[in-house]
Amino acid sequence: MQEIADVDSEGGEKYTFEDVSVVMGTYNEEAAVGGVLAAIENATDGAAEVVCVDGSTDRTPEIAREHGARVIEQDPQGYGVAVEAALAAADRPVIMTTDCDGTYPMDRLPDFLAAINAGDDVVSGDRLYYGAETMPGFNRLGNRAFALLASALVGERVHDTTTGMRAYRREVIDAIEWTENTGLSAELLLRPLARGYAVRELPIEYGERRGETTLDPLAGGAAIARSIVDVCLDERRR
Repeated sequence: MQEIADVDSEGGEKYTFEDVSVVMGTYNEEAAVGGVLAAIENATDGAAEVVCVDGSTDRTPEIAREHGARVIEQDPQGYGVAVEAALAAADRPVIMTTDCDGTYPMDRLPDFLAAINAGDDVVSGDRLYYGAETMPGFNRLGNRAFALLASALVGERVHDTTTGMRAYRREVIDAIEWTENTGLSAELLLRPLARGYAVRELPIEYGERRGETTLDPLAGGAAIARSIVDVCLDERRR
């Protein structure tokens, strides 16, 4: 896997943000959603399509629509169900994912697009490269453990398995049957990597979360670890 921070935008088919869908699952994110969507609009000059799959009980969907996002409302069924629905709803040939809690640097979206234009199939934001000091210590330790587990099972060094900020060529998303819910973020990296797609980890800064998290760190961490094992063993059997 490529790990460099500097991206050569030469080579391959050239996409612009007119070819990009930015997708996310949202749940009671009214404290952050407006700022995140404004940052996406600024980074993409308003050209990217934005899709939110939402199960909120607060003003999140209303605020998202005010910012021009396409909102698909569904009953809350977990992280993976929402993100998979958002991926399926995206209309454009490059799909970028993010979380809607204000922790990801939307001003780096051009770097992700440049990496796709350089020939990468998947570009994954590595939050741990710079230390992720705003991340709770227990979560940071868990994410490093997930990366070591995934690296051992997939046979290639992985640095951040559960980041929510990635870019994909649409054919990668369409070619794989996705099975995980809580562990979908890891699956979205590990299956393409195991199948030989060109995957790059791109170091990113990780900001302070706005709003409250609904994921229990112990139960959620156990579910992610199980997903990593299940996905890697399933790929070995293919």
